[in-house]
Amino acid sequence: MTTTPDLSTLTGDYTVDPAHTTIGFTARHAMVTNVKGKFLDFTGTLHLDGADPSRSTASLDITMDSIDTGSPDRDGHLKSSDFFNTGEYPTMIFRSTKAESLGGDDYRITGDLSILGTTKPLTIDLEFNGAAKDPFGNERVGFEGKAEIKRSEWGLTWNAALETGGVLVSDKIKLNFDISAIRQA
Repeated sequence: MTTTPDLSTLTGDYTVDPAHTTIGFTARHAMVTNVKGKFLDFTGTLHLDGADPSRSTASLDITMDSIDTGSPDRDGHLKSSDFFNTGEYPTMIFRSTKAESLGGDDYRITGDLSILGTTKPLTIDLEFNGAAKDPFGNERVGFEGKAEIKRSEWGLTWNAALETGGVLVSDKIKLNFDISAIRQA
């Protein structure tokens, strides 16, 4: 049962639960369709300060070899030097630098996103989905978030021109986060 407690009671340290979290993305392909994917291997932590949300923090380390778009051939191409070059850059890293309440259940977290050795700011809009104690006694919090990036800003520039005009892979990538985190004792 989800409850909406006094946020000050949520203050503490949390570990992202990879079994109940999705870190995904959507890219326009061939100018006509969207390809969706996700990362299967990642670790993350949150520090929530319910009394002063601006003192909350988040970190996320994503194993790039865990990319899954439902197509082994496409996944292999994404792992290659054309895209993520996972042999040289095995991890994508996010570290928050600022957190703010936007009112109600809406929050914004800004931080540094590192891909291919390039670090740029990223802002993620989040909605607090609630907090609950699960059947195993774990205290959980949930957030849904979204952001957009231009992949070229991180050096992800591979593309192919289409006969009909346009390119094979869009520069704009939509990121989505569905996060479940467990409070640490």
